[in-house]
Amino acid sequence: MTVDLAGATSKVAVHKAFKQQLGFPEWYGPSWDAFWDAILAVIEMPQEVTLVNWQEFAQECPKDMQILRTIISDYQVEKPTKRLLLAL
Repeated sequence: MTVDLAGATSKVAVHKAFKQQLGFPEWYGPSWDAFWDAILAVIEMPQEVTLVNWQEFAQECPKDMQILRTIISDYQVEKPTKRLLLAL
């Protein structure tokens, strides 16, 4: 599965894209803790999720991008049979 982050230049916009494209529940809000909980225990994540067009978000929100990179790394440890990737 591909999650397109084109045009997402804020934390709120990235979380909105995750909510819409990954099917998070209505109560999901723009929080990295909520994102972590959602991908681990709330929804059944696909075997592989590739984030595309993330570069603009990384440029506009470098601290949030670092958090996302940490989550991606931690996800690999928690769910070794699944993949959450940044497209090159």
